Amino acid sequence: MESNQSREPWNKGKLIGQKPPLKPKDIWAIRIHLQNAHHVRDLAMFNLAIDSKLRGCDLVNLRVRDITHGNQVLTRTMIVQRKTQRPVQFELTEPTRMAVTAWLEKAKLKPEQYLFPSRLTNSPHVSTRQYARIVHQWISAIGLDSTVYGTHTMRRTKATLIYKRTKNLRAVQLLLGHSKLDYLPRRTMSRAELTP
Repeated sequence: MESNQSREPWNKGKLIGQKPPLKPKDIWAIRIHLQNAHHVRDLAMFNLAIDSKLRGCDLVNLRVRDITHGNQVLTRTMIVQRKTQRPVQFELTEPTRMAVTAWLEKAKLKPEQYLFPSRLTNSPHVSTRQYARIVHQWISAIGLDSTVYGTHTMRRTKATLIYKRTKNLRAVQLLLGHSKLDYLPRRTMSRAELTP
């Protein structure tokens, strides 16, 4: 029987805790990298992750009909979060709408299909684990340490930028769909993280 002393801790060599948001220059660097590499799906996924501020589980569960009407990508939509069962509304900026439109045209997806279908036959959409790997690839591609950032980085990036502009913590709480204000840690918006 294996002793507990020979087991490695699950977090050995990993940075745990809150993941920092991306800075505006990092967002643009990732967008340019994905455009230059012609990664149509990833550009749509990245832009939508930033705009929506959704948790990974909600992002990968999006269906085409959640963000489109007819053959048009919506400028604003509302999603019920799986974790909290609370609705959260978000705007889709023009770069996001263009990226999603390009992806829908390339993938030829129908309204009822998942927006990011899996390439594996046993999974209907990209898994949260696969999404995490994709995020790490984006981060590494622009020369940042991928162990420092994660899927929650995508969720926090736009919220941090909005807080920096408005200093309105309550507005950010609503944008993220948090049920309690104390759930949004003050450290989330620390001065160091808000510096571009």
